[in-house]
Amino acid sequence: MSSNPEFSDFFYAAPDGLRLHARVYGQGNSAHWPVVCLPGLTRNARDFHELALYLSTRSDLARKVIAFDYRGRGQSVYDPDVSHYNVGIEAGDVLTGLAALGIEQAAFIGTSRGGLIIHVLGAMQPAALKAIVLNDIGPVIEPAGLAHIQSYLERAPKPKTLAEAVDAQRNVHSQDFPALTQGDWGRMVRAVYRETNQGLLPDFDSKLVDTIANLDLSQPLPSLWQQFDALAAIPLLVIRGANSRLLSPETLEEMGKRHLGIRTITVPDQGHAPFLETGNLPEEIASFLDRAEHGR
Repeated sequence: MSSNPEFSDFFYAAPDGLRLHARVYGQGNSAHWPVVCLPGLTRNARDFHELALYLSTRSDLARKVIAFDYRGRGQSVYDPDVSHYNVGIEAGDVLTGLAALGIEQAAFIGTSRGGLIIHVLGAMQPAALKAIVLNDIGPVIEPAGLAHIQSYLERAPKPKTLAEAVDAQRNVHSQDFPALTQGDWGRMVRAVYRETNQGLLPDFDSKLVDTIANLDLSQPLPSLWQQFDALAAIPLLVIRGANSRLLSPETLEEMGKRHLGIRTITVPDQGHAPFLETGNLPEEIASFLDRAEHGR
């Protein structure tokens, strides 16, 4: 495990031998539940940097935070078999990483695909889940939201500099995210791209685009209500962007009917998915985790 003043890089082997990576914040924090952060489809551990710093440095409430790079993202090795880029295998990779770190139970925060993985983890190893934060994801994915992601990935801009990347991201997403500042867009870009000898590149395997490019969105997408219902006894916070195209108000309402202990936050002027380091979201998430740990 290599070290950084703010976090440590942890590398481990997946069940099929692929070398995978996670960031570990607050390595020595053991008084409270650890927190596991799971990013979206093409995103990586850097998405959670500011939130992880906040949760891991809160005086006597500091937590260990583990942010994962799935296979094919960030510092994890790309998989030569594109069929392995699926939530089942990625959920298994997360469990393998937690076992390597000696973590049996934790609170889980999942953005988009990360939330789908949490649903799968609830079926695979329910005892591992002590509390759940779902960031703009639920048991039903709206086809319009997935179509928007498809379109963006297929036509993703190819900026040459970080400044161009900021402009490109703002041009594509500003309608859904009018609340974001220049600093917010800059953090997003630094999480999405990596600087290489060949210039600025997206920090994920380009074959990931193929995994959703051919989905037939004219047909209903399978839901995860059965898996969601299995989470009914676990403290749950759901965060939704007010402009989200992926998680509908109707689905959020139905989630509330099925999970009586649910807490929800709708983030104004943000879409899919809200930036968890913005506004008072870090404090809201920390407060939810504290209350869940103490049975409140």
